[in-house]
Amino acid sequence: MLSLALMALALFFIENKKVAWHMKMWGLTITSLLSLLQLYQSSWTFQLSNSFFLLDSMSCTLISLTFWISLMMMMASQSSVKISKNKPNIFFLVLLSLNLILILTFLLSNMLSFYFMFEASLIPTLLLILGWGYQPERLQAGMYMMIYTVAASLPLLLTILWASSQLKSTNMLFSSMLRMTLDLSPWSWNFLTLLIFAAFLVKLPMFSMHLWLPKAHVEAPVAGSMVLAAVLLKLGGYGILRSHQFFNFNICSSSIFLLSLGLWGGMMTAIVCFRQIDLKSLIAYSSIGHMSLMLAGAFSNTSWGWGGALTLMLAHGFCSSALFSLANYLYEKSHTRSLFMSKGMLMLLPMLSMWWFLFCVLNMAAPPSINLMGEIMIFPSIMFSSKYFIFPLAMMSFLAALYSMYLYTCSQHGGFPKFMKPFNQTNPTSFTLLFLHWIPANFFILKPELVFLWY
Repeated sequence: MLSLALMALALFFIENKKVAWHMKMWGLTITSLLSLLQLYQSSWTFQLSNSFFLLDSMSCTLISLTFWISLMMMMASQSSVKISKNKPNIFFLVLLSLNLILILTFLLSNMLSFYFMFEASLIPTLLLILGWGYQPERLQAGMYMMIYTVAASLPLLLTILWASSQLKSTNMLFSSMLRMTLDLSPWSWNFLTLLIFAAFLVKLPMFSMHLWLPKAHVEAPVAGSMVLAAVLLKLGGYGILRSHQFFNFNICSSSIFLLSLGLWGGMMTAIVCFRQIDLKSLIAYSSIGHMSLMLAGAFSNTSWGWGGALTLMLAHGFCSSALFSLANYLYEKSHTRSLFMSKGMLMLLPMLSMWWFLFCVLNMAAPPSINLMGEIMIFPSIMFSSKYFIFPLAMMSFLAALYSMYLYTCSQHGGFPKFMKPFNQTNPTSFTLLFLHWIPANFFILKPELVFLWY
């Protein structure tokens, strides 16, 4: 509640042009630190559940991630928004609106309110892409994103309305009674599973529903790419985990099909990464692969799988956001995102190359990152469910290491292009931004009980 009060205070100052950009950033910093301190309190034993709010360790973890990434977005957008005077006040208003919508999405226990906030998060994201995007193709990218997500979420709305009429309540806590009150056939439960998960799988996104994501990432500004990868993709994972928690889905034919499609599709997207020549497109496809692994953990129907899915969501939030900010720094220096033309950055910016190495290693789940902890928890839960999933799991792990090394070597090694002017200066704020991504992605491993207490 204190965090929401601080956000309301920031919204009060938004119209005052005399309030500096750095003051707004300090407000977000204080809010982020307060949310992290709440995670690291001595006892994490309470769970708030009533007719309005649902607060547990999963909600609090994702809210803290939202605040932290919002601060990183402000820091990453200084040159493109603040220094170039590209409507900084409107940018901050859109950012805070997106924050408020995401926090309410993670907090609300009413199914209809959750659906409304789930869809409302598209509007600030679309404004970020259209208002601060790079190229004219951002209109097509925004259209792709809206059509994919809105069309796929309409079955979810129909299912929520139907469940509400059956239960005479729209509260998530009563949705567990749906299986007891209705005597549905296995075919009906399979169909209901597909209807509920369709919206979340597109937002995740799962393979075969992912075409909007690379387009949106390529055309979005750095802040849009960071919030898309770090927070908005987590809405899909959050919805899947909440649905499993309250609707009491057992292993059925449709969930096994979705699990298989997620795993084999994740392996396919890892292979597609090697065909990309755009930095942001490669990172976007790697996000689809990581989210496929998270999807496998969520559909494994085991406590280790669910805990690993939440851990992987948190790890991917920090890692992908940092990789997109690194791609943006490289673009600001070289004015190209092509892997063929961005060579030899190790000779020009050795400090930035060190951060490229640290986050590429983090992307391949090296210790002591929480990415490794998530994979260690997910792998046994998948392998013990079926022996046929061992091969795609092994290939996803191997290919993730391979395309992370490919990304690092292509951008940092080799002779730098002759058309580029020599430069060796980087804003110290960029190193602070990367440090603030790297610290929580490695030190959250000291608080592993957060992922076990939400269910």
